[in-house]
Amino acid sequence: MSSTSNFQDAIRQAQSSALVGPNVIRNALPFVGGGLLLTAVGSWGGLGVISTAPQLFMPTFIVAIIAEIALFFIAQGVAAKGNNGAAVPLLATYSLLSGYTLAGLIYVALSTVGIMGIVIAAGGCGITFMAASPIGSNLSERDGFALAKTVQLGIIALLVVLVAQLLFSFFGVFTPTFLEIAISGVGVVLFVGAAVVDFFILPRTYRDDQYLAAALSMYLTYINLFIFILRLLIAFNRRQG
Repeated sequence: MSSTSNFQDAIRQAQSSALVGPNVIRNALPFVGGGLLLTAVGSWGGLGVISTAPQLFMPTFIVAIIAEIALFFIAQGVAAKGNNGAAVPLLATYSLLSGYTLAGLIYVALSTVGIMGIVIAAGGCGITFMAASPIGSNLSERDGFALAKTVQLGIIALLVVLVAQLLFSFFGVFTPTFLEIAISGVGVVLFVGAAVVDFFILPRTYRDDQYLAAALSMYLTYINLFIFILRLLIAFNRRQG
């Protein structure tokens, strides 16, 4: 939900803007990397809770995800104002919480695709961002906004499917493997597109001194792409099993 909101805001701002932050992505990248390291720390902590006190994980997961959503909107607002001193600890805390809420998926991944699957998912995200940079930076205005709108609509539709998937799971109706593969595959494609769009949209949305707001957007794209690649690998593994 937070990633969709961030994407919509960025497109809306960019549509009426020329290139306002030519260096904003370069300034943002170290903070994206730092956020991902903190996410790894948060996941490690979550895995520790699962292994030592599994009965505590779900209650703390619920608290963490509520806090994560609330903190996202606070951090986004502070970062967009260029108040970087206040935004850094907010984004650091958000990254830790994000890692904690990812621990359940990583736990499942470790028991199905192993550490190599996690490395492949992380590496795939890195390769995607390296490839997306020259593509997104060189898109024409027409193509860039057309792609942004397409990806935006696709992510909204994907969110609806994921909410329905979650609701069905509460009633004991779980997604068949072939459908999970399809959903995860679509998610991978959409967030690959979102990575390209980031390099087009963000310099038209944020000034160079608003690099933390840009870092948050790129971080969300990376994390969501990681999640869907990992879900896809898990689904393939289960089908083969």
